[in-house]
Amino acid sequence: MRRRPTGAFRRSRGRVSARFTASQALILRNLVSQVAELMGDVTDPGPAVPGTTGPPAGPARPEEPEASLEELAALLGTAGPTSPPDDPVLARLLPDGYRDDPEAAGEFRRYTEQDLRSGKVAAAQTVLATLPAKGGQVRLGPEDAQAWLRALNDVRLAIGTLLGITEDYEDELEQASWADPRSAYLEVYHWLGYVQDSLVRALW
Repeated sequence: MRRRPTGAFRRSRGRVSARFTASQALILRNLVSQVAELMGDVTDPGPAVPGTTGPPAGPARPEEPEASLEELAALLGTAGPTSPPDDPVLARLLPDGYRDDPEAAGEFRRYTEQDLRSGKVAAAQTVLATLPAKGGQVRLGPEDAQAWLRALNDVRLAIGTLLGITEDYEDELEQASWADPRSAYLEVYHWLGYVQDSLVRALW
């Protein structure tokens, strides 16, 4: 019986599973952790509205001025930056919502970036929680599988941005020599695509 390649997912009884070697688990866990770390502290509730020491105790009294939408968002921890990150990897992972309208993109980013960061960290944490540190069998339900897809995509976007990978990366991979410092990363990028594709196929 032909053995299934390590890192390849397959579907069985409503779940998907794959087996990873210790080295594969080490690489994947390291990369996913780096993306989560890059997202920064997403549990910070954000700057408090001036003059407040905690969450509001109840509805504002008639004589009190109403809080602006921005102040309410800050209280809820949803206010964020309005401009894209300077770091090219972060900018790729946290793209503008409107490419042709900077003002609309800024407002959209203000109220969505924190949730987007939180979602990426949560996906990374799912991978870390379900992938044994020393390798082994991974079995995922539908929700965890979707988190894996998001985390794998984030890692590939990060590597692709760092390496300047284009659609012709497979040609670069074939032509790269072992002396090329990019060759190892190209191999990892290619392998991550293989894992991601096998997971998509197993789910659908």
